[in-house]
Amino acid sequence: MQAWRVHETGEPRAVMRLEEVAEPVAGPGQLLLRVRAADVNFPDALLCRGQYQVRPPLPFTPGVEVCGEILAVGEGARGRPGDRVVATPALPAGGFAETTVADAAAALPAPEALDDAQAAALHIGYQTGWFGLHRRARLRPGETLLVHAAAGGVGSAAVQLGKAHGARVIGVVGGADKAEVARGLGCDLVVDRRGEDIVAAVKEATGGRGADVVYDPVGGDAFAKSVKCVAFEGRIVVVGFASGVVPQAALNHALVKNYAILGLHWGLYNTHDPAAVRACHDELGRLAAQGAISPLVSERVPLDAAADAVQRVADGTTTGRVVVVPGRAGRTEPAEPAEKEGERR
Repeated sequence: MQAWRVHETGEPRAVMRLEEVAEPVAGPGQLLLRVRAADVNFPDALLCRGQYQVRPPLPFTPGVEVCGEILAVGEGARGRPGDRVVATPALPAGGFAETTVADAAAALPAPEALDDAQAAALHIGYQTGWFGLHRRARLRPGETLLVHAAAGGVGSAAVQLGKAHGARVIGVVGGADKAEVARGLGCDLVVDRRGEDIVAAVKEATGGRGADVVYDPVGGDAFAKSVKCVAFEGRIVVVGFASGVVPQAALNHALVKNYAILGLHWGLYNTHDPAAVRACHDELGRLAAQGAISPLVSERVPLDAAADAVQRVADGTTTGRVVVVPGRAGRTEPAEPAEKEGERR
């Protein structure tokens, strides 16, 4: 079968190689999956660079999120051949391949309301958003939610989940094209950081109060701006550091302004509270069936374009989700334009 492999760490486009390899075998407790769609995530770039918190042995196949069809069931695993599931592959056999393996415990039924690419894009980003907004920040209807990188894969999920919960959403983006995407997602206000003052815009929009919840997958300057416009008793959810800069939080500032800094590593919920992950998946499926959320798939690309897709996500030049579809002929297909919030219902 064909699979992308990384033999040395570096920039994705430079180190990912498309190779003919043996098909993986489902071990005890695992499922063998035919990859129907593999979502490109920023952690895929970090894996290639050797900068992710999980470091699989070389060589490995990146791809941390798939929608797949069960081909075989390992000893002691639960699953039925032919079923469609979303899963996090068991590294080093990642998802940018024709087949992959996943622990059965990390596989969940693919929502019927979503196609393969959308189902793949629903998993990590929306689970992260749901746990960040509901379990960590305890977002309440009517509160103001500030989302950094609102047009990206992680940010767009938070925007939709915030709107579905009745929050007022302010989206921060970089560029006019991304601003248009954020508006289409339903942001009540969009701030273009390239030409606007984030702090001033948030303060003006909230009557000086600031944002009740800040969702930050960027770090760096985004975090520095967040602490200046978070509300009294506000909550800043630290999701990641796409900027490449891990900020140093001034805890004395959090003390005197009475705001909370909340870390979020979704993967730990799989270990410590898998029942909550399954319940979240059920809730996301319900919201998708209602049309309250719909993963923004900006591109569907063939398997041979995966390295380029990972590099573009790493460079921050994409919007929404780029999804690798192994069965697609060798051409890239842009998705339909994002529907506006009121049109999804």
